Amino acid sequence: MPRILVVDDQKDVRAMVAIVLRVNRFDVVEAESGAAGLKAFSEGAFEAAIVDIFLADTSGVDVMVAIRERVPGFPIVAISGMTALDFMGEAPGLADVVCLQKPFRPNDLLQALRKAQAAADGELSAAV
Repeated sequence: MPRILVVDDQKDVRAMVAIVLRVNRFDVVEAESGAAGLKAFSEGAFEAAIVDIFLADTSGVDVMVAIRERVPGFPIVAISGMTALDFMGEAPGLADVVCLQKPFRPNDLLQALRKAQAAADGELSAAV
C-alpha cells in the first residue's frame, strides 16, 4: 500500500484527506504541524506528501523545502485555502510541486497526487 504523509494543522482537513486516501487504498500518516511532519518523514518511507502551505508552527514551504533537501524530486502536493499559490514556482526546488486550492473535491486530490507522482517519477527513482 503506498504511504502518504499528510501535514495540515486543521484536524478536519487532515481527516477528510486521510479518509479519501484510505478509501483509495493508501496508507496515511497524519501530522498536525510542520515539526511533526518532518519528524514523521525522517522516521519512515513515503511515496508522497500532501502539505498545507500555511501551518501554525512554520511555513509549509519550509517543510516542503526540507523534504526536497532530503529527497530531491520527492512528490509533493501543496494545499492552501488562500488564493495565491503562484509563489510556489519562486521557491527553490519547488517549481514542480502540484498546488491544490481548498476546498477541493476528492477526485481533485487524487488527480493532484497522481500528477505529483508522475512529475517526480524520473527524479525519484534515481534519488531513492
